Amino acid sequence: MGKQKFERTKPHLNVGTIGHIDHGKTTLTAAITKVLAEKGGNTTVKSFDEIDNAPEERQRGITINTSHVEYETENRHYAHVDCPGHADYIKNMITGAAQMDGAILVVSAADGPMPQTREHILLARQVEVPYIVVFLNKADMVDDPELLELVEMEVRELLSKYEFPGDDIPIVTGSALKALEGDEENAQKILELMQAVDDYIPEPTRDTEKPFLMPIEDVFTITGRGTVVTGRIEQGQIKSGDEIEIVGIHPEVEKTVVTGLEMFNKTLDFAQAGDNAGALLRGTKREEVERGQVLAKPGSITPHTVFKAEVYVLSKDEGGRHTPFFNNYRPQFYFRTTDVTGVVTLPEGTEMVMPGDNTEMKVELIQPIAMEEGLRFAIREGGRDKSASQIVETAQRTGATITGPVPLPTEKNVYCVIRSPFKDKDSREHFEVRTHKRLIDIHSPTPKTVDSLMRLDLPAGVDIEIKL
Repeated sequence: MGKQKFERTKPHLNVGTIGHIDHGKTTLTAAITKVLAEKGGNTTVKSFDEIDNAPEERQRGITINTSHVEYETENRHYAHVDCPGHADYIKNMITGAAQMDGAILVVSAADGPMPQTREHILLARQVEVPYIVVFLNKADMVDDPELLELVEMEVRELLSKYEFPGDDIPIVTGSALKALEGDEENAQKILELMQAVDDYIPEPTRDTEKPFLMPIEDVFTITGRGTVVTGRIEQGQIKSGDEIEIVGIHPEVEKTVVTGLEMFNKTLDFAQAGDNAGALLRGTKREEVERGQVLAKPGSITPHTVFKAEVYVLSKDEGGRHTPFFNNYRPQFYFRTTDVTGVVTLPEGTEMVMPGDNTEMKVELIQPIAMEEGLRFAIREGGRDKSASQIVETAQRTGATITGPVPLPTEKNVYCVIRSPFKDKDSREHFEVRTHKRLIDIHSPTPKTVDSLMRLDLPAGVDIEIKL
């Protein structure tokens, strides 16, 4: 039996859950599908385990878009991304792979805002998530109404701190777990939340008239059919039979033809900006295409390794750098769905750039990236956000915004530094910096960072430990 056809009868929006680990993001996602399915319509119930296992299923190539859950309200069709792992959030939000039209911030009413709550709000601001709606979860664990009010006040203040309209943002209080278990009162809270999402997050304007462009998020093979690539269409439209180019990462631009389109395992006559689609490619082998490339209308975009950027370096208070960076700074540059190492060259006469500075920089990447004027990118080092950036001229002139890296250790804030005996998943060196308050991971440390670690003149009673 053929696959069901996707009916485009309602506006389509992309949303996602953000918030601290174990505050109930995945439980809420499951509760939303259950409550909306019971209300009627085209929503299919997804269990906690189905959602939680989605990234693994996606890597195994079982279905298209298993990282996304779809559901419908009376007025809209939603694609909802739920990435249970903290690292997945950072990667998806920064690269723009999960570019959201709005986010649902989940905060445990029993715990209040926690470190990842703050970090995700900051990331949402830096990657320009335009709207946030809040769900105060686990309200059944709080007996004191005044405590709920205090948590709500704290959340509003935190949102305002990061330049969201904290006083105006809708906050719904309930228990996702109770709703999932069939409690009617909390099921109504889920409906109230989705009404707030419908009302508060406006329908975005899609760039359907521009040339087709889709960053590739995943690649896999369907036996007997060929290679499928998935991603969120950034602009334009595509239909079966259209010729497209595969651009970036590899030296050569490849041409192919789209022979089929799907969204949420349903066939599409055409796909357009904002859709989370899967495209079947004619004659393309699995090893010839990878995450980080883009599908594009022929001749509409070209790959580059060199560009210039005008950069604002975020200060420590803005969630950015604590220290300056220098010539030959080698961070990771995040473009759409991938990251590439690049070398920074500062203008002649500029020895270093301080947090809060504006500067121009030339960047040379180790791999070509499909880029055009207006492309946003991020700069990261040490597992922390370094930039939210925008290209204003490809190859030679580019506009960018940078946020700072993990600060270099100093005598005051470090008592133990460990060079791990293992490699991270990208086979890069990995450091852990233990401060008096927390543990900081430093991935891909620059030579300057390593040199600084080795040169620390630590006071009595403070150790530096380096292990190979």
